[in-house]
Amino acid sequence: MTVVIEHLSCLRCEATYPSGFPIDSRGCPRCAATAPSNLRPIYETRWPQADHGFTHIPSMWRYGSMLPIESSATVSLGEGLTPLSPAERLGTKFDVKRLLIKDESRNPTGSHKDRFSAVLTSYARQRGYSTIATASSGNAGASLAAYAAHAGLQCIVSTFNGGPAPMLAQIRAFGATVVPFDEKMDRWKFLAEGWERRGWVVASPFSAPVVGSHPIGVEGYKTIAFELAEQMNGQDLDWCALPVCYGDVLSGVWEGFKEAFNAGLVRKLPRLIAAEVYGSLDSAMSCGSDQVAAMARPFATVALSIGATQSSFQALRALRQSRGIACSVDNDRLLAAQRDLAMLEGIFAELSAVAPLVAIDTLRRTGVIAGQDCVAAVITASGMKDFDISQQAIPAVKAYARPSAAWDEIEQTLLV
Repeated sequence: MTVVIEHLSCLRCEATYPSGFPIDSRGCPRCAATAPSNLRPIYETRWPQADHGFTHIPSMWRYGSMLPIESSATVSLGEGLTPLSPAERLGTKFDVKRLLIKDESRNPTGSHKDRFSAVLTSYARQRGYSTIATASSGNAGASLAAYAAHAGLQCIVSTFNGGPAPMLAQIRAFGATVVPFDEKMDRWKFLAEGWERRGWVVASPFSAPVVGSHPIGVEGYKTIAFELAEQMNGQDLDWCALPVCYGDVLSGVWEGFKEAFNAGLVRKLPRLIAAEVYGSLDSAMSCGSDQVAAMARPFATVALSIGATQSSFQALRALRQSRGIACSVDNDRLLAAQRDLAMLEGIFAELSAVAPLVAIDTLRRTGVIAGQDCVAAVITASGMKDFDISQQAIPAVKAYARPSAAWDEIEQTLLV
């Protein structure tokens, strides 16, 4: 299969640029001065016949005909096809009868980033690049490092000094070169020089205001929507909630839902819920501007993966087109949601990843979500990713001097 990117198009003004246009982190040149916007590749997607008989490839590449990668160039570790499970006990707690969990922690490196990395490393190998780079202290760096190793590419991860030790250990285990800086903004300067001087493929943003990550990689997130469409088996999904920082996954999932709808794979488009920390999308939705302004940081969030004070136009666009809602989350409720998801449904998720659950609970309490609505929460990463943070809220386990002392206490809590 030969996939040809015809051109790149601005998400905001729809200006077109040739397929060979250099993709950096500034997005559309025409929109840069007013409301910075990301680009997206335009190419011919090849949906299956009317019965939607997808291939039997046991990964997200069963949808390879809808991605801008030649089949001979695909890089895969078995990402995608993550389970969609009913969360009946948690749904009862939230008074949402049809609550579903899309568990992205089942991906090879434990997060949804694997979908992005699989597509972007495939693109880099297809185009003959030797080095791929990102700014990250967490999921994105670990994922890109793994896929670069599998593809035989060099990987550079620019990070900040004192980043999460478990994440950095995972990144280094995959053989990536980790470059830490004392000042966070120096990471972007370093990547900009790598892009300009060495021609690196840079996965992450490296200039402000952020428009989003590399648009080729963002295409990988469409497969979450394709899977949801198949897994719903003809049933309608009313809401889809995701954690949001710069909006890569929100934008990609929305494009996927639109493609599935246009192909007749789903009967209706769900409304999106953006679970954010500091409220930049909610503010932009309220004022009607295309600019997403940076917000104040009144507290230090435990949701490190979505802790930016400013989102992007691509996220705002997805919310507007889907008639969606942005909802802010705080630390106490994130910690509570992490415990509830683990204890009621057996899924231990990253603190950022449970942000959609907090948003769903909030919107149900305020009556925005109805009790009979069908709601899917995309849980983006494993709780082992930030266990050094979440464990601080877990009570210590004490040792007992003898079995009788243990039974005295346990009999008060166990159900007989």
